[in-house]
Amino acid sequence: MTNALPEDAGARLLGRVWRPGIGPAVVTVRDGDVIDMTSRDHPTVRDVTEAADPAAVVAAAEGEAIGSVADILSNADEATRDRDKPYPLAPIDLQAVKASGVTFVTSLLERVIEEQARGDPSRAAALREEIAGVIGTDLSKLTPGSEEAMELKGVLQARGVWSQYLEVGIGPDAEIFSKAQPMSAVGHGAFVGLHPVSRWNNPEPEVVVVVRSDGTIIGATLGNDVNLRDVEGRSALLLGKAKDNNASAALGPFIRLYDGSFGPADVAAADISLTIEGTDGFRLEGGSSMSQISRSPTALVGAMMGPHHQYPDGVVLYCGTMFAPIEDRDGPGEGFTHHDGDVVAIATPTLGALINRVTLSTTAPPWTFGVRALMSNLAERGLL
Repeated sequence: MTNALPEDAGARLLGRVWRPGIGPAVVTVRDGDVIDMTSRDHPTVRDVTEAADPAAVVAAAEGEAIGSVADILSNADEATRDRDKPYPLAPIDLQAVKASGVTFVTSLLERVIEEQARGDPSRAAALREEIAGVIGTDLSKLTPGSEEAMELKGVLQARGVWSQYLEVGIGPDAEIFSKAQPMSAVGHGAFVGLHPVSRWNNPEPEVVVVVRSDGTIIGATLGNDVNLRDVEGRSALLLGKAKDNNASAALGPFIRLYDGSFGPADVAAADISLTIEGTDGFRLEGGSSMSQISRSPTALVGAMMGPHHQYPDGVVLYCGTMFAPIEDRDGPGEGFTHHDGDVVAIATPTLGALINRVTLSTTAPPWTFGVRALMSNLAERGLL
């Protein structure tokens, strides 16, 4: 799991590493080394991202080299890592973790199918053909909430095929939900967890934007918005059970901060690749292109926060995915679902690669290091 860095060697990176015997460290990467830049001024990632110019803070930060980035990333795999050596954590700490859904046409159609199938994957293929025949497959030219979108809504309602997913896909209001609690996200190399009740699930490769408390997007990273298709398909009111479980939110490997070499245009043009490799020899490749998103990251952030909702410690937002796997894995008509031990790699040249191994949320290491533990640790180290 060592090939995780952006192709641009000059990328301004911000992240976190666990240092055995010390605790979590705020880090950056310079000349192939990982630099611990934790200080009283910036004891948390939140303190860096809340700065007026986070990239400048990272560029000027002094600190200790704690190992080569190759060595630390090679110790990322939670199945084999040496806990007596440094390893990567999710690159955020106190920020809220939010997500947006149904922001791509392909995933919009699959959400409608999940809903109609009531969580039964065996019904998906027939429903896919039927629904596509009524709705069509090219809604990409529609602007959500526009007059044209509302006209289509009226037509679909008249035909009896309106859906809550179509409402947030082409209607005026974006779907924004809480993906995970602050401090609960897992990082590059960690296990990602599936609730054991699920029999139909998949990864969701996404760009995740990092947002300051004033609403400014200051950087981006990669995310796996682990999804339980059967649970959410039974009822959208089960979204919390489908989305927020132990180790179900992966982020990393680093935040790439906006600076003169990287910014919103690069995020808008990002093509996200996905590879799933199973212990059974199964391999699936897919992806997601930010150029196909129906609501821009700026629009999604505007829906998430403002006078109606504040995030004083900042927030990260999963921007949604167009990836919706339909390939059969276990039998004809059964579609794709994860197996224990699947390795999921999500990558794009500007942000690097996020790689995780699939297990159950009940067998992934439990989440024990929360906000209280972080504050105690920093106080003991004289950083607060």
